[in-house]
Amino acid sequence: MLGRPRTVGPLWHATATAIALAVLAPLAALAWTALGAGTAHWGHLVAHVLPLAAAQTATLLAGVGLLTALVGTGSAWLVTRTDFPGRAVLQWALLLPLTVPTYIAAYSYVDLLHPIGPFQSAVRALLGVESPRQFRLPDARSMTGAVLVLSAVLYPYVYLSMRAMFATQPARLMEVARLLGEGPWGAFRRVALPMARPALAVGVGLVLLEVLNDVGASEFLGVTTLTTTVYTTWITRSDLGAAAQIACAMLAMVALLVWLERQGRRRRRAGTVHAMRPAQRRRLRGLRAGLATAAAALPVLIGFVLPAGHLTVLAWQRAAEGHGLSAQVLAGARHSAGLALGVTAIAVATGLIVAWASRPTGGAGRRRAWWLGSAALGYGIPGTVLAIGLLPPALAVDGWIAGALGWPGLPLMGLGAVLVLACVLRFLALPIGGVEAGLARLPAPLEQVARSLGESPWGTLRRVHLPLLRPALSASALLVFIDVMKELPASLLLRPANFETLPTLLYAEAARGSYEHGALAALLIVAVGLPAVLLLSREPAPASPADDASPAFMPMKEAT
Repeated sequence: MLGRPRTVGPLWHATATAIALAVLAPLAALAWTALGAGTAHWGHLVAHVLPLAAAQTATLLAGVGLLTALVGTGSAWLVTRTDFPGRAVLQWALLLPLTVPTYIAAYSYVDLLHPIGPFQSAVRALLGVESPRQFRLPDARSMTGAVLVLSAVLYPYVYLSMRAMFATQPARLMEVARLLGEGPWGAFRRVALPMARPALAVGVGLVLLEVLNDVGASEFLGVTTLTTTVYTTWITRSDLGAAAQIACAMLAMVALLVWLERQGRRRRRAGTVHAMRPAQRRRLRGLRAGLATAAAALPVLIGFVLPAGHLTVLAWQRAAEGHGLSAQVLAGARHSAGLALGVTAIAVATGLIVAWASRPTGGAGRRRAWWLGSAALGYGIPGTVLAIGLLPPALAVDGWIAGALGWPGLPLMGLGAVLVLACVLRFLALPIGGVEAGLARLPAPLEQVARSLGESPWGTLRRVHLPLLRPALSASALLVFIDVMKELPASLLLRPANFETLPTLLYAEAARGSYEHGALAALLIVAVGLPAVLLLSREPAPASPADDASPAFMPMKEAT
């Protein structure tokens, strides 16, 4: 019998520990900055800033969480348990809103629903009304508008998690419920939904983390969240200390959401039922089939077709006027692609190191939990908070380098190294989860044989595991690349001078009130996300024990 393989060497452990500490360092720097700012600003923040920001943040989180739970769960139930016209297309089309970042959806709908925009103009024409003063719809720039817009593009996080859960629930439980007299609604409410609650908690937790990370949509829709307050306090008022103090208060909410998501994952592991026969889909006919098709198509229409179609029309109009791919858009595309490629390479290599060093061999269980939990923490930290935590130590290191080498300015900031570091820390969870899930699916004897034949840990990784991990590494690299291409908060706050990415270019155009000038940049961002939808749209396979080893963020990012 083959013995237990030797654990990896101390260099792997030291490297994984350093990576985990690098993720925690911005949080420590953030706390230091907040404490160093004193209490002079704190009284003003508590009295005048935090109550409004906290109340609007809580309202936005509650509204988006509830609506995405309803839409995501209902859509997942329709496509997994019923058969209706268009189901084969809609089951993957329901993921298309993931390609539309929240800030692009906000800009699109504000433009679409403007009193003199195309939608209200068409409605007035149908009603025979000429002036917006005689008829106008409620302003999209409101809390209600923010809840609807954010929910329209974030519900796929819940849909994907619940679709996988419903598709793998055993048929016999639903059959028993029907034999005991429960109808379709009763069987769903009393059997299927309680079993899927852990997956629902994971999906909603990820949605709420995305809402907390948002800056562009909330600001453009007129909602004062904690994130927008941090941004305006730092940028508009040039008060880094007060911004750090607000960010520290915000971390308490982040910690609560991360705890909720991890509790959901733990319960999902404990309650997963591995069934040989999944439930069969019930074929709908007549009016019910038509209503099911309409209900499943509506989220796709609102979350993807309308904003993407509006962008396409604006881009076409700009091209017809002779304004095609401008030098500014081309430069933004180059900068975004270069940043995404660099971050992807570093993040995938770093995630591979952490996941490999954290394998549960020997007595590494507690150490593994520490590494994985700390290194993956950056995904739950909003980009604005991470940027504030990185800025003080980055400026200190920059000053030391400039003084030691006699260089002018801030070399790290000027070269974009701080922005790259922020994006790596933010999205490191994706390759860690992808590699860890891939390793969990590999047979243990492969490593045991290689090690018994004298291979070193590095040789085993290079010659045995890396060839088998290529699908997981490729998927992780694709998802990191796409997320970095869409990243707005960190790019806004840490980019070098005269370094515009596609998101910051679009943000600047929207801030100037010339959103149509950035339509092509927005369309490019949406198009970049399409490969991720193709990756995520695969029909969920029946659950296996290895699936339970996947980290909490993986059901959405599968990566999700």
